[in-house]
Amino acid sequence: MRNYLKEYINEIDKKLEMNISDEDISNHLVKISFFQHERLIHLIVTVFYALFLLASIYVSTIIPLFVVISLILVVFMVFYVRHYFFLENGVQYLYKQYDRMKDKK
Repeated sequence: MRNYLKEYINEIDKKLEMNISDEDISNHLVKISFFQHERLIHLIVTVFYALFLLASIYVSTIIPLFVVISLILVVFMVFYVRHYFFLENGVQYLYKQYDRMKDKK
């Protein structure tokens, strides 16, 4: 998904240097909705993952062996939050592209 979003952003940036058609704008809105859906799903998964991490940390206070599991979950959580922020920033950039497309029209 990361590469797909980067490539799409670059493609639209190139199109913005040229003339933009109404079809490009409507296609862009469809892509924005796809990426918004992806972002929402990742937000939901991130929140549940954070809850599991907190539960694991709580259990590790009772059962010391769970510290290892908690550390593994922390590492995964860092990467997942990083990916979520990439999606968030990417979708916000798509909004800006849309505004520039409308201004060019």
